[in-house]
Amino acid sequence: MGEKNQTLVVGFVFLGFSGFPNSHIYLFLPFLAIYLFTVLGNLMIFILIRVDSSLHTPMYYFLCHLSCLDICISSVTVPKILVNFLSQQQTITYNQCLAQMFFLMTFTGTETTLLAVMAFDRYAAICRPLHYSRLMSSKVCTILAFATWVWGSLDSALHTALSTTLSFCGINQIHHIFCDVPPLMKISCNDVYINKMVVHITSIFVAGAPFLFTILSYCFILSSILKIRSTAGKRKAFSTCASHLIVVILYFGNGIVNYNRPSAGYSLEMDTLISTMYCIITPMLNPLIYSLRNKEVNAALKKAVRIWWKSKHHHSIS
Repeated sequence: MGEKNQTLVVGFVFLGFSGFPNSHIYLFLPFLAIYLFTVLGNLMIFILIRVDSSLHTPMYYFLCHLSCLDICISSVTVPKILVNFLSQQQTITYNQCLAQMFFLMTFTGTETTLLAVMAFDRYAAICRPLHYSRLMSSKVCTILAFATWVWGSLDSALHTALSTTLSFCGINQIHHIFCDVPPLMKISCNDVYINKMVVHITSIFVAGAPFLFTILSYCFILSSILKIRSTAGKRKAFSTCASHLIVVILYFGNGIVNYNRPSAGYSLEMDTLISTMYCIITPMLNPLIYSLRNKEVNAALKKAVRIWWKSKHHHSIS
């Protein structure tokens, strides 16, 4: 069936930026700046955690994985968009489209599950402090991190396999800015009932369950924080999960809007804006949130800058 698809449609045309026909060169620079900031910002967080021993805790171990995922999500979509801006043709081949969809769904599905794991880590730290070292041992953390990647990969492989059964009958214009399951189903000319059912069922486990688990974890966390008598104690307890909570609200909020908006009533420009927020802007904001809101990351960054400055000053004198 995959060969049939390719004989009918060898590539696709993205219509997401068709509303800005003469502005592609002007869009190139801000998208390039966003991509560079995303990669460098998340890479900075990753390196800081790896080199600073004070950040070798379960919370920052998972943050390392989050930073990697944000780099991957942005790298799956933005470089192709940048190339298309320069060529003035928003195109992608059939095989590239399937590959982009597979990796994008793998990384977004993994991140959704990882955020739930990070919520459990905060629950264990605040609600079960005496058992924290056992609940979040290095072995447990490794297993949980590995499981999130496997979970995201399996979900993505299922959807990608089903997408290879779609026929497009010469229709090759995708009303989107990158390849994803819903836009491909929309232009398919064969029955997509099974594909839609699988999307709805798997979304319960890949998105719905982690979201509800995260909400439930924070209900317990909030209940425990309210029981703390001192204001300073409450502030300290909440500050340890404030950054994660902001990222959760941004990621799940944009994700819900991106995948559950009605098929009618949205303009192509609005679809483009929502997709850009979900897969391009949010990964850029995460390192900003953790560096500004998190005192330990902030302290590690200042320490690294001081070491670098002293080293540079020493070399200039010698």
